[in-house]
Amino acid sequence: MNGIQEKFVKKYTTALGHNRAFVKFTGLKTLWFNTGTLCNLSCDGCYIESSPINNKLLYLNKKDVDQYLQQIKKDGLSCDTIGFTGGEPFMNKDIISIINLCREENYNILILTNAMQPMLNKIKELKKFAAYEKLTIRVSLDHYTKEGHEYIRGKNTWDKALKGIRWLTDNKFNINIASRIINKNEKLLRKGFAKLFKDNNLKIDAYNKNDLVVFPEMNSLSDTPEITTDCWDILNTDPKNMMCSNSRMIVKRREDSKTHIVSCTLIPFEKDFSYGNNLKKSFNKIYLNHPFCSKFCVLGGASCTNN
Repeated sequence: MNGIQEKFVKKYTTALGHNRAFVKFTGLKTLWFNTGTLCNLSCDGCYIESSPINNKLLYLNKKDVDQYLQQIKKDGLSCDTIGFTGGEPFMNKDIISIINLCREENYNILILTNAMQPMLNKIKELKKFAAYEKLTIRVSLDHYTKEGHEYIRGKNTWDKALKGIRWLTDNKFNINIASRIINKNEKLLRKGFAKLFKDNNLKIDAYNKNDLVVFPEMNSLSDTPEITTDCWDILNTDPKNMMCSNSRMIVKRREDSKTHIVSCTLIPFEKDFSYGNNLKKSFNKIYLNHPFCSKFCVLGGASCTNN
């Protein structure tokens, strides 16, 4: 093996023998549900390779979601937000009934979507949630130009995404936009989006980090350093700010058709980051033994959850 291959192999120590960094659980703030890996798009750089043919993660149904909401009640767990990601959540036939279930339980709800045809197919049912102030819909736009967005998302995706965004804003939904930092220039990115929002009369503040959420590039082929226990002080970073300190995600894997609890939204398949199906028993400390822990969370400073 070369040095790169040897990284992220040992759970407790790095390839150089240093103590691997870990994150202690501080309390459940967000419970994510991956509604399934099927998507209407095949985007360049998708971290779980969602596509119209990838069903490695099966659709969750209302019963799947409810069993975990019942666990929260039964065990007296605190949970502020229920998040939905995919794939494309609006391709899931149960998504409306699932949203309604969470609304009845008075949760904050965060839905990640590309706002394209799968969402627009459900506007009649979705519209009844517009008045629910605790619902936020986050739409992915990978660039502030049509060319930049379609370079990643594919042809004929820009106009359809903007159509979905306009429908959401016209119907008074709470929305924010998710994008990715290009060439590490966040200032340029926000300036470009500010012009886009102004030109389209969208009341979204590109300089507000909750209105425009920006994520680091997620190239799985690029090298990234392992994070040691000393890195917290070196980077002046608090492990309590890592997503896995207060979040878990539910997935249903095709291999066994069962739901599993995983440590975060970025690594739904790895067995080393899976914790059975009992929420309370999943609140272990997480050793940062995956490249995404380094790239996205620690060095990228990103989180899928609203700040």
